[in-house]
Amino acid sequence: MTMEMLVENWYIIFAAIVVLAFAAYGVYHFVKLPASTRLQNVKEWLKWAVSEAEKKLGSGTGQLKLRLVYSMAVEKFPWIISAVTFEQFSSWVDSALDWMRDQLEKNKDIKAVVTGDSEDDK
Repeated sequence: MTMEMLVENWYIIFAAIVVLAFAAYGVYHFVKLPASTRLQNVKEWLKWAVSEAEKKLGSGTGQLKLRLVYSMAVEKFPWIISAVTFEQFSSWVDSALDWMRDQLEKNKDIKAVVTGDSEDDK
């Protein structure tokens, strides 16, 4: 890289450094959290993930949804592979599914978002 190129593109380089710094800070902050807090964050995130899997795959596709949620979790939290067994993860997903089913029964707006059904359609 020449000096002229650096001078002409200083703002792009600066922006990249800022983005990397924020990403590093986020990772550092998450890793610094106690393990129990990190696991609770994952369990809360699973509520969103199972809802997304339900939207994408629909009902009656339990094992496919489990695999999809696991893949999403590994992508979002790579450390989960070595910290949690698949069976334990599966039980967390079951808990998140119970929460989602409860929400679908109680909240018509959540049901409309997840299933695509709305009261107006009926």
